Amino acid sequence: MEPFPRTAIEALSVSRMIIGTNWFLGHTHTSRAKTDFITGYMDRYKIADIVEVFLGEGIDTTVGMLVEDVMLEGLREAEQRTGRQVIRLGTPHLDISNTTEAWDANRRTFDQQREVGVSVCMPHQCTTDVLLDKSTRTFRQFDKICPLIRERGMIPGLSTHAPDSVVIADETDLDVGTYIQMYNAAGFMMPLEIDWSQKIIWNAKKPVLTIKPLAAGRLLPLVGLAFSWSTIRDQDMVAVGTMTPDEAKECIEISRSILERRRPEVELQRTRSKAVVAPQ
Repeated sequence: MEPFPRTAIEALSVSRMIIGTNWFLGHTHTSRAKTDFITGYMDRYKIADIVEVFLGEGIDTTVGMLVEDVMLEGLREAEQRTGRQVIRLGTPHLDISNTTEAWDANRRTFDQQREVGVSVCMPHQCTTDVLLDKSTRTFRQFDKICPLIRERGMIPGLSTHAPDSVVIADETDLDVGTYIQMYNAAGFMMPLEIDWSQKIIWNAKKPVLTIKPLAAGRLLPLVGLAFSWSTIRDQDMVAVGTMTPDEAKECIEISRSILERRRPEVELQRTRSKAVVAPQ
């Protein structure tokens, strides 16, 4: 089987399908009960089992807050099993108080990102979108943030939920290599209409990593992935989070089938209500 399609962030080759990490860490966007279930269920070995499936398909890139012990241990376990390296896109949050102490802390954050193997450092939405100044169409503090990331051999990027960030970053030639954007068929957590968001992604000067394609479990994989893969560019990416190896296999096969214009080879769930259309 051919490796999954790839793209590039500057000179860095990455898989177009990105291993999402919210379901590893319990960031469900659903309920505290579901979050507690996941955090109690997940461990390094379960994470490694899932990542191993992705690596076996040539999907070798992940994104998230890659400083949690269980997350790092799971990635390293999968790397040891397969002999393949996971490319890490980190989304740290920064101290934006703009004091000497804050910048010292931010330098330590960037050092930590480099130490855990991050190749693309994308300050998280809680940093990026606060520092976006729409009145002046600029990003405060990024004239210092981007060089600090570059000095450590990482590529800067923007993890943002605001489509305005992409437009203004391109407009001001901000020194970043890629963007994260919320994008799904349900409009879940999207601040603009879907058609406007698509236009911004297609006009972006840099490759865009789209997230929440399944709207945090609100869309069936076939629906969410068909929309995402069919409405972005060949250089753009889709991050998908899964909780089990079988879920990973299904999402990969569905994604391949969409890109190859064929019917997905996945076994559908069976219930009594389907007895007429799927006789035993």
